[in-house]
Amino acid sequence: MTPDLDSARMTAADHAALMDAVRRLEHIGPALRLANAVGRKVNFLKTLAPEKAAKIIDGAVMGAMKVALRAALASLAGRPVRDRDRAHKILVAASGAAGGALGLASLPLELPVSTTVMLRSIADIARAEGEDLRDPEAAMACLEVFALDGRTPGDNVSESGYFAIRGLLARSISEAARYIASRGVIDEAAPALVKLMAQIGTRFGFVVSQKLLAQATPALGAFGGAAINLAFIDHFQSLAKGHFTVRRLERKYGPDHVRSEYERIAKAREPDEIHPPAA
Repeated sequence: MTPDLDSARMTAADHAALMDAVRRLEHIGPALRLANAVGRKVNFLKTLAPEKAAKIIDGAVMGAMKVALRAALASLAGRPVRDRDRAHKILVAASGAAGGALGLASLPLELPVSTTVMLRSIADIARAEGEDLRDPEAAMACLEVFALDGRTPGDNVSESGYFAIRGLLARSISEAARYIASRGVIDEAAPALVKLMAQIGTRFGFVVSQKLLAQATPALGAFGGAAINLAFIDHFQSLAKGHFTVRRLERKYGPDHVRSEYERIAKAREPDEIHPPAA
């Protein structure tokens, strides 16, 4: 549906929502600060067995992507919107505690569990912002959240912003959504889905690799593993809130108008001091 150009001016409430989305999507959150704090343990572990660690992480990330796609999305359509943040955090904390207690070898089991729970939480946020998860494109947008903060070493600043990452994934998401719509089933071996999972998995893996290695350090223990997982579900829930707020506003005002105002806010030194342009 094309927005009415006469109503393209954002309301004060919508503009405030967009400012909040910019803060969530463009600034480093507590989860990444936590990952940096445990970086010394991570670097030490990598020096012990870098190839083995990388192989376990890569396998766990792709396993998590496949399980999340197959198990979490299959049962979401048509469910009522409910606030289940607390339940999701309890489950993620429990899986993190298990990972922290058992070490690196537990990652192929722990990561798919925690990622699936996080994706279900993301889907709840999406529905609350008006998304219809019976639409495959909306379901793929839930998976997209895992890539939104994945600044890889090959990125430059212009490639790592929110809209830049969405642009890099746009074609793959469109192709995957068309495949699902035409087949009516989810087959993770389909080329369109393999491509999308690889793109998201690369960015997701970069964000969480420090978290995974730190959590797997035996000295960290169950309590530390639970704390790290709680920080990361908070992080991805925050990204999801920002992402689906932007998508809601795009449906209301049009993508160009929303992106223009988003970028104006993002470029400001103090986003809280930016106000809607005068009518």
